Amino acid sequence: MDLTSKEAPLLRLGEALRACGYEFTTPTPATHTRVNARAQNREAKDLRDVFGWTRPFSRDVLPADIVALMRDAGILLKENGLLRSALRVSSLGGELFFHSAFPTTEADAVFFGPDSYRFARAIKAVLSERTAPIANAVDIGCGAGPGGIFVAKHAPEARVLMTDINESALRLARVNAALAGTTKATALRSDILSEVDGAFDLIVSNPPYLNDALQRAYRHGGGDFGASLSLRILEATLPRLAPDGSLILYTGAAIVSGRDLFREAALPRLAEGDFAWTYEEVDPDVFGEELETEAYRAADRIAAVVLNVRKRN
Repeated sequence: MDLTSKEAPLLRLGEALRACGYEFTTPTPATHTRVNARAQNREAKDLRDVFGWTRPFSRDVLPADIVALMRDAGILLKENGLLRSALRVSSLGGELFFHSAFPTTEADAVFFGPDSYRFARAIKAVLSERTAPIANAVDIGCGAGPGGIFVAKHAPEARVLMTDINESALRLARVNAALAGTTKATALRSDILSEVDGAFDLIVSNPPYLNDALQRAYRHGGGDFGASLSLRILEATLPRLAPDGSLILYTGAAIVSGRDLFREAALPRLAEGDFAWTYEEVDPDVFGEELETEAYRAADRIAAVVLNVRKRN
């Protein structure tokens, strides 16, 4: 895919970081805050501090060519006499992914974190067992694109669409796909599948699943407990699965008085067609800090769950 004048230097920056052997595993926002609060972490000392931990840095910390590429890409910010990167870079499955800097407070922030790693594992588990070929696939709400890119690396001949309503996400997904060498992965704007035609052999999605007071696009799933978007995706995708097609929906479920509200709402929808499915809690307790908010005053916990659906032939 063709990259813009701002995206091309971002691709070159990613290639330069890869050549340096750069790696960074992104933790939860709570962990990120705690680690950056340590006195010794006030300023960046190396590449990981700059592009992983989003710490301010002096110009002599980075090689001149890296700073020049950051400037050309429009991600070099000035902050209290120091410099700062407007983007982070994380590693997953041998690839590098650009995403929003910490903290992700912007309405159009592009999130990447522990959910991204669990999402990738869920996709890997399904692909390891799938024997049918994948010709058409889509990653709904692609964000930085890890789901779609992971699929495209597994099935290099497949047409893989990466859809989102966030233009910032689509921009980074394009760069990340180019960086990964997945030439058949295409990023395009679509509200779920509204702008996309046809049936799919594989649909993957890791949508926002919280009830976010600020209604930030990358966090807010809508409804009392954030499940509305996930249910919309389920309703939209089940009719669009090709025979033997699979849906991998990684999302969150509020557990209220011992009841999994997302699972209860999903069951009637799954009963409407000829589907085989599994449902698993892959982490029983995520975003525990949300339980202190008004929206989750009645919740026991929030679980990370994976719903795998297969349309029978």
